[in-house]
Amino acid sequence: MFVPFFIVRNALRHKLRTTLTMIGIVVAIVAFGLLRTIVDAWYAGAEATSSARLITRNAISLVFPLPLSYAQKLRQVQGVSSVTWANWFGGIYITEGNFFPQLAIETSTYLDMYPEYRIAADQRKAFLIDRQGAIAGRKIAEKFGWKLGDQIPIRGTIFPGTWTFTLRAIYDGADSKVDETQFFFHWGFLNESVKARFPRRGDQIGLYIVEIRDPTQAAEISQRIDATFKNSMAETLTETEKAFQLSFVAMTEAILAAIQAVSYVIVLIIMAVMANTMAMTARERYSEYATMKAIGFSNGFVAFLIFAESMGIAAAGGLVGIALTYPIADAFGAAMGTLFPVFFISRQTITLQLAAALLVGFVAALIPAWRVARVRIVDGLRSIA
Repeated sequence: MFVPFFIVRNALRHKLRTTLTMIGIVVAIVAFGLLRTIVDAWYAGAEATSSARLITRNAISLVFPLPLSYAQKLRQVQGVSSVTWANWFGGIYITEGNFFPQLAIETSTYLDMYPEYRIAADQRKAFLIDRQGAIAGRKIAEKFGWKLGDQIPIRGTIFPGTWTFTLRAIYDGADSKVDETQFFFHWGFLNESVKARFPRRGDQIGLYIVEIRDPTQAAEISQRIDATFKNSMAETLTETEKAFQLSFVAMTEAILAAIQAVSYVIVLIIMAVMANTMAMTARERYSEYATMKAIGFSNGFVAFLIFAESMGIAAAGGLVGIALTYPIADAFGAAMGTLFPVFFISRQTITLQLAAALLVGFVAALIPAWRVARVRIVDGLRSIA
C-alpha cells in the first residue's frame, strides 16, 4: 500500500505540471484515435466485402457499360453460382451537397446476394411489386427524415430528368461495417425509361456482381470470365469485391499515408513533452533519491519509482483520451455526413491508443530513470545545499 501511495503523492507534487502533461497526452491520444478511425473509415468498404463475390466491369473503364447479354454467358462460366447487376445513377437530391450512393439494381437477385442488408419481409415485398419503389439505408433515411411511402425526387446527371421514387423499404446493416447510406431502386424501371427516351442507351449494365461457389477459386474464375469476353467489343475486367473497393481507396493513397504519418508524429511530440516533464521531475528529486539509497533502497527501486510515475500519468491520460474519443468521433462522423458512411472506433484503434500512451510513459522515463539509478549518493546529497 505504501509504494502506490508514494507514487501518487509524487505525481501530485506539482499539480499544474502534471495536469498540463495529462492534458497534452489526452489531446494526443484523442487526435491519434480520430486519425486512425478516419483511415479505418476509408477502408471500411473494402473490409465489409464478401470473398464469394466478384465484380465484372468494362476493361477500359468503369464509365463504359457492358451489354445485358453478358448476364447469360456469365451464368455459364464454371464456378459461378449467381449473377446480378447494377448501374450507378449519380443523381442529386435537392442540392449537390446531399451526396449518397444511388444504384439501380436487378431486384430479383441483387438483394439475395447481399444478405448483410436486413429488410423486413413486408417492406421487401412492397419494394418488389412497385416498379418505382426504392430502398434506403437507415442512416440516410434518418438524415433526411424519410418515412415509408414518401415520394423522393432525384435529379439525374448521368440519366437526365427528375426521377421520382416511392420509399418502400429501409434496410439495416447486419453489423457496424455495413454501409447504411445507400439508395436502391429497380434497374428495370430505369432501363425501360432510358430505352423509351434514348434507345441506344438501353440494356446496358454498369457492372456485374458474380457470386461464386468456392471463394478460394476466385482468381481462376476471374480469368475464365475475362477469357470468355476476350476480343469482344466490350472486354471485361473481373476482380474480387475487395480489390474493386480498394481500387477507389488507391486514388487517395497519398492522403491516407499523410494522415497515418501525422498520427504517429503527434505521439512522438507528446513523447518529447513527457520526457522533458520526467527529466525535470527527476532533477528536482536527486537529493531524495540519494537519501533513499543511503538508507538502503536499491538503484532498481528508485528507477522503478520514476517509471511508475511516468507510466501512471501516461496511462491516466490515455484512458481519459480513449473515453473522449468516442463522443468526439461521433460528432465528427455526424458532421461528415455521408462522406464516411461507416465511421466507428475499432478495437484495434483502442488497443493502439492505449499502447501509444503506455509507450510514451515508458520511453519518457528511460533516461531520467537511468540517471537516477546512476547518481552517486554523495552527489545527490550535495544537491541539497
